[in-house]
Amino acid sequence: MALAPVTTVSGTGVYVPGADIDTDRIIPARFMKCVTFDGLGEFAFYDVRKDAEGHDRVHPLNEARFGGASILLSGANFGCGSSREHAPQALYRFGFRAIIAESFAEIFFGNCTTLGIPCVCATAEDIAELAAAVEADPKVEIKVDLEAQRVFFGERNFTIVIPETAREALTSGKWDPIAELLENKAAVHARMQAQGWVE
Repeated sequence: MALAPVTTVSGTGVYVPGADIDTDRIIPARFMKCVTFDGLGEFAFYDVRKDAEGHDRVHPLNEARFGGASILLSGANFGCGSSREHAPQALYRFGFRAIIAESFAEIFFGNCTTLGIPCVCATAEDIAELAAAVEADPKVEIKVDLEAQRVFFGERNFTIVIPETAREALTSGKWDPIAELLENKAAVHARMQAQGWVE
């Protein structure tokens, strides 16, 4: 079954400020002992959302007004640090379907793309304007348009940047290489036979 193309992502947003937010902050290492990625969402940003007793700290992701937000806004070099796949998996299971930041760590960006999560870059000024709009009205609709390469909210919009290879993979529904291999299993087997690797 073909993957669904990701051409736009629409929803509400939440701003988690800061530069160099690393994968250990996104998902602390002690929660990576799982057999599957199911359930990781509750541990996203755990150590900055919770205190030592597990009670909520003051954090945007704990605010009810931002509940259900599917678009994450942040700063520069988002997803840096270790290359753990658990970080984008946790964000996906928390409910995020797109991330807008000034820049991204390369491996984190690739891991998000293979989950169908667009990571798009915008200027600090544009992100600040969007964050202010979200703060004023948490229900403001945000649309990340990969075809137009723009973000729309209210009456405003701005340009976003995403590498063409990732944009093409997402918009054509070819963002998961494993799913693409499985979809073409017969062709792969025929090639293997032609090479004499299998009978």
